[in-house]
Amino acid sequence: MRTLVKNIDGFLRDQGIKASYQRIRILDYLQNSYEHPSVSTIYQDLHPHIPSLSRATVYNTLNLFLEKKLVAVINTEGVEARYDIADPNHGHFQCLVCDTIFDIPTEQSRTFPAALDGFQVTSSQWHFKGVCPKCLEAKKQQ
Repeated sequence: MRTLVKNIDGFLRDQGIKASYQRIRILDYLQNSYEHPSVSTIYQDLHPHIPSLSRATVYNTLNLFLEKKLVAVINTEGVEARYDIADPNHGHFQCLVCDTIFDIPTEQSRTFPAALDGFQVTSSQWHFKGVCPKCLEAKKQQ
C-alpha cells in the first residue's frame, strides 16, 4: 500500500524543490494515480484545471522529481515512458495486449542472486510482461 503525502508543498520544500502550484498538482496527481501515466496523460488530465500548464512544464517537473528520486520512470517498449511514485516495495506487470501497467507488491527484503555478492545494490526494478487476466478471459471468449 502506497503512503500518501498530505502536505505536498511542505514535502517538496523538504526535498529542496520550490513548491509551485503546478508541481504540487503534478505530484498530487501521481500519488493518487494507479494508471502509471505518461507526460501526455498528465498534461491532458491537468490542463483543463490549470490552463497555464504546458507539456514542457510537466516534462521538466517529472525530470526534477526523477532527479530527487520522488518518482520512477517505467520504460515501455514502443510507447511513451510512464511514471510512478518511487516506492521500492512494488514491481510492475505490463499487459502486452491492453498496455495496462499493474502494481505488483514485493517483499521489503529481497534476496539478490549470488552473482551480486560483492556488489552494492542501490536499486532494483521488477518488471514483468505478459497478458493480464482480463485480456486472457477476452481471448477465451472469442
